[in-house]
Amino acid sequence: MPKAWIRERKNEFYYKKAKAENYRSRSTYKIVQVNNKYGFINLHDVVVDLGAAPGGWIQATRKIVGRRGFVLGVDLKPIEPFPQEYVRTILGDLTDPTIAEQILSFLPRKPDAVVSDAAPNVTGVWEVDHAIQIDLASKSLDVALQILRSGGNFFVKLFQGDLMEEFVQTVKGHFDEVKIVKPDASRAKSSEMYLLALGLKTNFND
Repeated sequence: MPKAWIRERKNEFYYKKAKAENYRSRSTYKIVQVNNKYGFINLHDVVVDLGAAPGGWIQATRKIVGRRGFVLGVDLKPIEPFPQEYVRTILGDLTDPTIAEQILSFLPRKPDAVVSDAAPNVTGVWEVDHAIQIDLASKSLDVALQILRSGGNFFVKLFQGDLMEEFVQTVKGHFDEVKIVKPDASRAKSSEMYLLALGLKTNFND
């Protein structure tokens, strides 16, 4: 059976599944699949979702943390509001030097996890797209290091390429364990990967 046909069937499967289950995007299943395996978000956690529009990851994380948890979505684009009182969304720019302070002002306490599915508008020029994605991941890491509690976790989208290994090594300097994962819901032909960093080392901001 042709691999291209299998890939397309999988893409169609998750797209239709998201529609049927009223998720805002098929990417919802990516964070669910990784969390089911590694448990980096748990009941009652506080979670910050960077690059959160249209809100698919918020839908997933709010179900995991429950009513005694809290989820804050941050994006340059407006996100359709959620009715749950333990979910908030704000407009925010990862390049803004005050973004970490802004985020903390909305949280009940320092977050247990920071997740980021932020991605560039793809140009089609591989070197450019890869570099922009690594830059977005680096900015997400900067925010995470400023706001996470000690022992907290970080989950971020990457594109494979020459700059990825240096970024991975940087993250390893801050967390106890770092993994590169590719959820089943990711397109097989895509260079998209995810970095999962567990256990932030002593955070001197605490």
